[in-house]
Amino acid sequence: MKLESIAIYNLRRRKSRMAFLVLGLLIGVATVVTLISLSGALTSDIQHKMENYGANILITPQSDNLSLSYGGITLGGVTVDAKDIQQADLAKIMTIPNSRNIAAIAPKVLGAVEVGSERVLLMGVDTEKEFHLKRWWSISGEPVTDDSQLVVGQSVAEKLGLAPGSKVQISGEAFFVSGILAKTGSQDDQLIIGSLAMSQRVLGKHGTVSMVEVAALCADCPVTDMVNQISTVLPNVDVSAIQQVVKTRMHALDQFRTFSLAIAAVVLLIGALVVFVTMMGSVNERTREIGIFRALGFRRSHVMRLILTESFVVSLLAGLLGYLAGMGATEAIIPFMTEHQVHVAWNPLLGGSAMLLALFVGCAASFYPALQASRLDPTEALRAL
Repeated sequence: MKLESIAIYNLRRRKSRMAFLVLGLLIGVATVVTLISLSGALTSDIQHKMENYGANILITPQSDNLSLSYGGITLGGVTVDAKDIQQADLAKIMTIPNSRNIAAIAPKVLGAVEVGSERVLLMGVDTEKEFHLKRWWSISGEPVTDDSQLVVGQSVAEKLGLAPGSKVQISGEAFFVSGILAKTGSQDDQLIIGSLAMSQRVLGKHGTVSMVEVAALCADCPVTDMVNQISTVLPNVDVSAIQQVVKTRMHALDQFRTFSLAIAAVVLLIGALVVFVTMMGSVNERTREIGIFRALGFRRSHVMRLILTESFVVSLLAGLLGYLAGMGATEAIIPFMTEHQVHVAWNPLLGGSAMLLALFVGCAASFYPALQASRLDPTEALRAL
């Protein structure tokens, strides 16, 4: 009979001990898998939200701010030679080396218009990109779909008494209010939003834009490098990165990941102690059995191999079940930690790593008991008969 067959038979004969060993390792491996997969899913969720819910690079016209002092009195800064950005130049942004990290480019044109007796700010946007980028906008009615429609900010709607379906005259042209933007608490409440082409025509800014938002928010986007690259291809504009929100969220996620790994290490240590104590108890209980093996001619290496084989089988099973349990726990927990449904990827690499981790912990914890078993004196062991 082979040593492997003996090891399998011993495990089947001591099912309760095997179950205890598997459970001890399973809990540790499942904890590690759960925390790693959970942090990965949360990272993907944050990356998705950042890519779809805002911009982190802002492109504005380059201008000189000069401080004016007259008669010993400082009158403040004066903006000189602020020029609009040429819309045709925006295609150069997609030529930068990190263009693959760009999720969207949203140009805007701004200008004051007269609506009745009120002077308000009109913002022209690429409607498809803008309403996709600003998914937090809540619109009563419909977003802009053609040049005849407008979406009006809450404050402007209250000031002008507008509602979905109202008609508005701007520069002699009639427009239809398709929707009212719910209060955001930002400058968006003060805007009338229309299509880019229409706004350029009304404002007399053909082929130019006032500012551009670039959505490139993701966990691994080299935002600083992208700012420098955009500045190179568009030398006559100011390019700035809005990174505070990104850094705050990613820092919080890094802290969660570090805390998770610390918890996982403690749980694994407990699992290793369970294996160690159980295997030591098993060796002590099997003194007679090991003595017989030694009397039959088993070498010390054979005895160690027997104990470690048992540990290998138990650890392999614990690793597989731990991975399945950990991924199942992640699937159950993730809906409570995110606002939207997040796909949890069943990563084969994580599964293989979980099994290797279980094998390492189980075999390492069993090494000393196996060594002690191999050192048993067969004559002493046989006295227990």
